[in-house]
Amino acid sequence: MNKINTFSFLRPDTLIKNLDSEPVVSTVDIASDAQSVWKVVGNFGGFPAFIPALDSCKMDGTGVRSVRRKLFKDKNVVIEQLNSRDDTALYMTWSLIYTTLPVGNLWASMTVAPDGEKQCSATWSIVAEPSAEWSGSLVEFRGFLQGFADDAMNNVLKLFT
Repeated sequence: MNKINTFSFLRPDTLIKNLDSEPVVSTVDIASDAQSVWKVVGNFGGFPAFIPALDSCKMDGTGVRSVRRKLFKDKNVVIEQLNSRDDTALYMTWSLIYTTLPVGNLWASMTVAPDGEKQCSATWSIVAEPSAEWSGSLVEFRGFLQGFADDAMNNVLKLFT
C-alpha cells in the first residue's frame, strides 16, 4: 500500500476560514421597535424583502447550520450557512459556502440594537476577500461590497418609513 492510499497524511481542513481584514459595515437608524426590524433583517431566508436583485432564496434546514441558496436575477448563485443566531440579543452570523460571484471567503453578521421603545439601528457587517476571478483592486472590491450592503440596508429603512 502506498502513502496516498493511507489516511496518515490527511488532516481536518476546510475552505472556510476566519478572515482577519477590516469589515465593511452598513448601519441604518430606524424609527421602529427592534423586534419588528429583527423580523425582517433577522429572517435568514427572507433577504429578498430588502435585496431586489434576488430572484429567490431557498432554505435547507432551520436554525444554526441551515443553508440558504440565493439566486440573483442575473443568474448568480450564493450558498451560505447560518453559523450563529440569537433572537434575544438580535444577531446572526453566516459564512459563504459557494458562489458564482468573484468573492472568495466571506463572513457576515446582522445585528439590531434597540435605542428606546420605537428606535433602533440595524447593522450588516461583512468580512470578505475577492476570489481569483476578481479583476479589480482590493479598494474596488470593498467598494462593491459597501455599495451592495448600503443599498440593502437603505431598502430596509424604506420598509419602515
